[in-house]
Parts: sequence; C-alpha cells; structure tokens
Amino acid sequence: MAAYAVCVRDGQLLLARSPAPDGTPEWVLPGGGMEHGEDPLDTVVRELDEETGYRVEVTGLLGIDSSHRTFRRRGLRRPVDRHGVRVVYEVRVVGGELRNEVNGSTDLAAWHDLDAVPALTRVRLVDIALKLWHERPVDGRVFAPPPTGPGV
Repeated sequence: MAAYAVCVRDGQLLLARSPAPDGTPEWVLPGGGMEHGEDPLDTVVRELDEETGYRVEVTGLLGIDSSHRTFRRRGLRRPVDRHGVRVVYEVRVVGGELRNEVNGSTDLAAWHDLDAVPALTRVRLVDIALKLWHERPVDGRVFAPPPTGPGV
C-alpha cells in the first residue's frame, strides 16, 4: 500500500523524477510506500518531505487507485501476481524549501505547468491522480488510459 500527493500551485503540478525499470527517467507523483503500522496520511506527509523538502498539509482525500497485474518471469518460475493499492491525497505546501532527494528513489523534484504534463514521460498514476483532482468523483475512482504522446 502507498500514498501519493497531488500538489497544484499557481497552475503547476509538483512531480518527482524516478528511474523506470529500464533506467529511463520518468515523472511520478511525490509519495510512496507505507511503513508497517503507518497511517496513509502520515505516509504522504513523510514522503513529500523526503522527496521534495516541502512540509505539506493534506487538504483532501481524492481517491484510491487499485491496480492488479501479473508479471511473467523467465524460465519455469511462476508469474508474479501483484496488487497495488494507492491512496491519493490533495496537499498544499505549508513550509520547507524545494530540494532534491538524496540517496532515495527519486533524484529530482520540480514544478511543471499543468498544460505541459501530457508531454512528459510519466507513470500512469500521474494521469489518474490529475483526473481525480479535476473530476472529484464521489466514489474516488476514475479510469485513465495509459499515457500517450511524445514524452511517453
């Protein structure tokens, strides 16, 4: 289980950069995995501080994304069955200074114009979270097709 943040300020979205499995840099929402016994709200606050240097306040629960995938493995080994549950919050910056994470899962934190996000190489959760932020569905669920475009 993991918790992520949508942080929009002055028409810009805060994103972090992380290497994809093949090493290609891709933009992700700030956030990440919960520690054992940790509350998802505490996770998103901690992760934002670690990945961006910002102290944030959670202003709303946008929704939950559930993904289920099976990954094939080489040889005769059985496929890996993965189920991910990601809680998506809306946050606002209340302190701190933008900085990059050191020795972590991301290497860069930056603000991006909302209009420029579709051209970025990004993970699907960015699109899902933005759709949650725009639509604010009562059930906290949206469908977002896989990203397309020059940056993908």
